[in-house]
Amino acid sequence: MLGGERIEGKVRVDAAKNAVLPILAAAILPDEDVTILDCPDISDVHAMAGILKKLGCHAIWENGRLTLKNGRLHNWEMPDELSKQIRSSIFLLGPILGKLRRATVTYPGGCEIGLRPIDLHLKGLRALGVKIVDEGGVLYCDGRDMHPGDVYLDYPSVGATENVMMAAALLPGDTVIHNAAREPEIEDLQRFMNAMGGSVQGAGTQVIRVRGVKKMHGISYAPIPDRIVAGTLLCAAAITGGRVQLANIRSEDLVAVQAKLTEMGCRMAREGEYLFLEAPKTLQACSLVQTQPHPGFPTDMQAQMMAVGCVARGTTVIVENVFENRFGHAADLNRMGANIRVAGRTAVVQGVEEMYGAHVSARDLRGGAALVLAALRARGETLIERIEYIDRGYAHLERTLCALGARIERINQVTEDDHVSAAAP
Repeated sequence: MLGGERIEGKVRVDAAKNAVLPILAAAILPDEDVTILDCPDISDVHAMAGILKKLGCHAIWENGRLTLKNGRLHNWEMPDELSKQIRSSIFLLGPILGKLRRATVTYPGGCEIGLRPIDLHLKGLRALGVKIVDEGGVLYCDGRDMHPGDVYLDYPSVGATENVMMAAALLPGDTVIHNAAREPEIEDLQRFMNAMGGSVQGAGTQVIRVRGVKKMHGISYAPIPDRIVAGTLLCAAAITGGRVQLANIRSEDLVAVQAKLTEMGCRMAREGEYLFLEAPKTLQACSLVQTQPHPGFPTDMQAQMMAVGCVARGTTVIVENVFENRFGHAADLNRMGANIRVAGRTAVVQGVEEMYGAHVSARDLRGGAALVLAALRARGETLIERIEYIDRGYAHLERTLCALGARIERINQVTEDDHVSAAAP
């Protein structure tokens, strides 16, 4: 891609990856068909649909809708190869146990951004009576003696909270989750489960109560819009001195990101159905970005904010409190002319006046997005490799950015990997 163009225009945000994936897992709880509306065309969703197919579901894509036909769900053994592709495969453990009372799964894959152990998932399920045996990285789970119970999470893990919610949905009696995660996507999972006939209360707080029901039914459902995609597009406008209007968003889910962009000098406002951002010619560094569980600053926006800080006047200190290995993008940003020093979980970003195109490689989903943002601002051409990481969470990002004025195209290389080139279309 060729940098130097202002990002400007209107764009509609798709449903959230982090809402859709657990919703797809919960969609197996009823025997009837479930349709997910406005479903993002991203590789993680396709991988999840592939896993569901192996379990006996039939997935049908049509005009942005994904319909799951659950009538033939029978298999409790998740496919090894597909499960290792995405972290979110672990979300299926709870609903499979809740419905079939047995499950076999390998440890999940995904981006290498830290250890991300699943011990909290397993501890929560054991509190519901699940017997779990780990043999060579394969988890054999026996839920024939499952029962409701009190679950205390040592850390407010999003995935563990969602897994216990789904595992308890069909258990007679009350299950209470203490120190639950409070992310908007958990609230959306509660709405989805209740729309199918479930009984879940408290999502968005630290205590969630699940009252088991005998049966759930099929529905059509539109998940919440993607706050991380929205935040990335806001950062694209900010880093290029542009202006953007985002439709289909929930501004209340972007409070922490909006606060930091406003601190950097961007003007933001809600205008009818749109969230509007206009960036100044020169951004001011924000003193501190510190990732925290919701409602704190989201770890999934840390890399993008680092890219914006690279060209802001002054020094931005970024502290990553959620994952211990999420600064992999810093080295490639420095290759593009940034001035970033990393020590443990802290990065000190000294703003520079100019960045330059380079040959770089995405190492994870959000880090890849950060490289795209930097390339929008950089002088000259940038080639970004390993864009399969970016495709995990952004639906055709190059098309979206081109529609907003960027000069970017996807090209095919001789190697098996896809690449994005910053050559002018």
